[in-house]
Amino acid sequence: MENVEVIDSVCTYCGVGCDIAAKVKDNKIQSIFAHPDGVVSQGKLCIKGKYGFDFVDATQRLRIPRIRKSFLDKNPSIKEALASTLVDLDDLWYETTLESATTAAAMKLKEIQANYGRKSVCSIGGARTSCESSYLFQKFTRHTLNSPHVDNCARVCHSPSLKGMRATIGEGAATNPYNDIYNCEFMIVIGSNTTEAHPIISNRIIDVAQKHDNLAVFDVREIKLHRFSKYKAIIPHEANLLVLNMLAYVIIDEELYSEEFIADRTKGFAEFKETILSDPYANPKYFEKLEGYEYLCKMIPKIAREYALKKSMIFWGLGITEHIDGSYAVMAITHLALMTGNVGKEGAGLMPLRGQNNVQGTCDMGMLPYFAPDYQEPKEIGFMTPQLVDAMLSGEIKAVLNIGEDITHIHPNLNKIDRAFEKLELLFVQELFMTDVAQKADIVVGVKSAYEKTGVYINAMRRLHLSQPLVKSDLPDDWEVLQILDNKMGGTANYKNSNDIWDEVREVAYRRFSGASYVRLERHRKRGLQWPVHTEDTPILHQLDFRTDDGLGEFHYHQYKLRGMIEEILEKKLTGYHLTTGRTIAHYNNAAQTSRSPKLNKRYDEDILLVHEDDASDFTSTQVILKTEFGETNPLTIKFTDKVQPKTLFATFHHAKSKINNIFGDKSDELILTAAFKSIKVEVINC
Repeated sequence: MENVEVIDSVCTYCGVGCDIAAKVKDNKIQSIFAHPDGVVSQGKLCIKGKYGFDFVDATQRLRIPRIRKSFLDKNPSIKEALASTLVDLDDLWYETTLESATTAAAMKLKEIQANYGRKSVCSIGGARTSCESSYLFQKFTRHTLNSPHVDNCARVCHSPSLKGMRATIGEGAATNPYNDIYNCEFMIVIGSNTTEAHPIISNRIIDVAQKHDNLAVFDVREIKLHRFSKYKAIIPHEANLLVLNMLAYVIIDEELYSEEFIADRTKGFAEFKETILSDPYANPKYFEKLEGYEYLCKMIPKIAREYALKKSMIFWGLGITEHIDGSYAVMAITHLALMTGNVGKEGAGLMPLRGQNNVQGTCDMGMLPYFAPDYQEPKEIGFMTPQLVDAMLSGEIKAVLNIGEDITHIHPNLNKIDRAFEKLELLFVQELFMTDVAQKADIVVGVKSAYEKTGVYINAMRRLHLSQPLVKSDLPDDWEVLQILDNKMGGTANYKNSNDIWDEVREVAYRRFSGASYVRLERHRKRGLQWPVHTEDTPILHQLDFRTDDGLGEFHYHQYKLRGMIEEILEKKLTGYHLTTGRTIAHYNNAAQTSRSPKLNKRYDEDILLVHEDDASDFTSTQVILKTEFGETNPLTIKFTDKVQPKTLFATFHHAKSKINNIFGDKSDELILTAAFKSIKVEVINC
């Protein structure tokens, strides 16, 4: 092709953070590929990274700001101020200018804070945008609006990983680079459908497993990764903490732990040991009582032995964190590493597989109610998202600013969330498309996508990549909208470009980013740099000390609580159906981007319900509705398979029209309020 430019950047999808290169002609992306020497991608991309760029030019892109007509009818002074810029779009919306949209938002924010107080406004989102925009989002909220209420989508995914890891080793991030998979001798994957959710990491896992037969996979259903595993462990719903404590029990009972590592680098082991050995739920023989799962009482000790005696890594995803004991399960994972010395060295470590492209970076930037940038203590702790929803219902929160988080689609208990959002006086959304939450907004501003702007993104292994525009766009970046809003709210933000913001981040969050200048990140665009970055970067954490106050790893034992499916099996009363949810490789999260790519959407244009073949007699139609006390789904097409267990169901959640999250209530992680998405008992209604 003539006049084709090749531009290097970073993928906009999952937390793997693949380096990409795009062929661009006449300001249009022609194709995307990975360089053979790309450190993260290894020259390979999943189908989303390779084909999922059509959204950039989609006709549905939100390019002109919109204001809801009913909002202006309720706020005549704002309507009067904007009158000359309003253009009819349809029965619901006016189109307007960015200047008018931000003026309207500022006028309403001032009125709300004057009437209800400074803490009546909150900010949610940011994990789909750059670090620079996330940093400014929390700074604007905390400093200019003077509200402590900031949160992001980590609340529904990996907040328990942050909580559990910080409690035990002082840092809530992956300890090793992905390529350390090639240096490890044994791997455990638990609660992660890695081939679908993080394909470029699963490539490495499969490569090593095929050569060395050294993989154990725990899941509630059979997944593709099981084909390559030495230990194929199918476990009951909500059994993660039970199983993890059993692995620890075997290591202690058979004295497979590293006395030297425990003595030199940890504290609290003696009490932990005594507690676990007296816990009736921790002995793997407990599985002898659970019909259909008896084999685990022999398999779990075998896995424990290999893990303890070899250089080992553990990988986990939302199948661990989205439970009521998610934080405790993460602590149980780190206990295994602390007992055996499988952390702080090459080929041994802990790998939480983060979901969004910049959820690690957004948390690093302080977009959490209890952490300022660099995980420092904020001057005031705000509400977590579920608490914010309750505060909306009570009238305490009156305004929500939202960047790129489709909260009314991907959060649980959607009927409750819809009621909460109806009570707001202002919902201001920055988005690429009219997503579900954008359709409920009062003011919507279209912004640049990741492929149209410059910014830092941090992947699941702490690796910073500097993204650069693949195509030019006249839309504003998220931080530019925030800066306009900040100035109209009395703030003094005056950044000329994203580099200005990043240089401030390097000063404020110097513990992690002081040495990570744009110049260095540009020079290492295909490699990236792993934080903390000072004179050099840090591929492996905890080599000398843990990042706790005294440098020691800590044991915090928590006993499994008998409940749900396991309790039913014990009582011989396994009735009804237990549902779990997850992803498919073709789509990403709320499918806002991937559904605009025909090559991807035609593979999976609706959420499918997987049902075990032996349960066919209960499913007399091609579609069913799932129902709980909290709500019901829309009709779901069923597919019979032997890959789920009898009396269990699996569905994806990508398409808002399915209303999967209607059926989940407020059940959540006991410490950090992450929704318990991974198991719920449902009633099946044939359509």
